[in-house]
Amino acid sequence: MSARPALRMALAALAALAPAAGGAQPLPPALQARVAACAACHGADGHATRPEVPHLAGQPALFLENRLVMMREGLSPVPAMAGLLDGLGDAELSALARHFAARPLQPPGPARDAAQAARGAALSQRAHCGSCHLPDYAGREQIPRLAGQREDYLLKSLRDFAAGRTAGRDKLMSSALVGLSDADLRDLAHHLAHHRVTTPPR
Repeated sequence: MSARPALRMALAALAALAPAAGGAQPLPPALQARVAACAACHGADGHATRPEVPHLAGQPALFLENRLVMMREGLSPVPAMAGLLDGLGDAELSALARHFAARPLQPPGPARDAAQAARGAALSQRAHCGSCHLPDYAGREQIPRLAGQREDYLLKSLRDFAAGRTAGRDKLMSSALVGLSDADLRDLAHHLAHHRVTTPPR
């Protein structure tokens, strides 16, 4: 079986495992050690403190599940995650995703630069960010939340998408960033990082 059909089957299985109503179930003891490993970079509450590491708290559970599957299968490699997902089945990845998705989202951190945020807001309209990520950038289903994400991580991700360095990721993002300068990407990241989510995680 090729990688893509196998991936579709895995994602379908994860969708079937997701609970009908929101809320994470208590993690089994075997997964608690994995959560501790995640916390070393992403924070025990899902809020990362290391540079260019994303917050996981409040992300859509399906988005996190998809990313975990892609990384486990080697279809979207992240060097820092190498080996951490070995031996985990779909149900365990789903449980980890729900655990971090259910962590409360903290409000944005450092004071925003109003002029830079305004430029970023205009760029987000130009790039139609809200069409997929929703107008408040809360994300939905397999599409990540951008609002309140770490600014340095957003900037790194935007630069990677713009340069085509995103194996296994949706190419739509790369096309949405065509024509934006690095200064534009910095403004966009600043706007998104300091935008408050107004809707609950989906």
